[in-house]
Amino acid sequence: IFLRPVFKTLLYILYRPTTVNKEYIPKEGGCVIAGNHMNALDPILVDVCTKRVVFALAKKELHDGFFGFLFKGVGSIPVDFSKNKNHDALVSAVEYLNAGCLVNVSPEGGRNYTDEILLPFKMGAVVMARRTNVPIVPYSITGEYRLFKKGLKICFGEPLYINELEPERANEVLYEKVKELILANRENSDGSRD
Repeated sequence: IFLRPVFKTLLYILYRPTTVNKEYIPKEGGCVIAGNHMNALDPILVDVCTKRVVFALAKKELHDGFFGFLFKGVGSIPVDFSKNKNHDALVSAVEYLNAGCLVNVSPEGGRNYTDEILLPFKMGAVVMARRTNVPIVPYSITGEYRLFKKGLKICFGEPLYINELEPERANEVLYEKVKELILANRENSDGSRD
């Protein structure tokens, strides 16, 4: 958490991202922030879009590795991808949400290395939101992380209130909204990513 100002400055100097609709991130109260995942820097990009602390889920290996202090420094929650269910990560995320914090989730479950717009979404974001009765703010990241060049964009969508929906339907709604944001921002980009 203490490294956030440093990361924010470096990110804006190196990659010059454009941020759209960051006002959809609530200024107080718990909220799940969920979107596509294409680069290891995505959680930091989400984090610097708000003055609030964002707790991001990140694979456990990143916490255990040489640069583990960096991920702990930005307040990430370790996830063990070798397990089918990550009870500890879910419990931690729910505790943060109940305490009125922001939690960033990549429902794809990892980076998308395919030609598909999105990988199938796992249920984690929806489960967290339903258990804590908080909204989900969807986002899309388009463009590329190219040094000193514009084209990288993060766009947030209106908060989704999904508690009245069945979990599977809520997950479909989230998936479609993120996909819609990606497609709209690819069309409106400067051509840095198709």
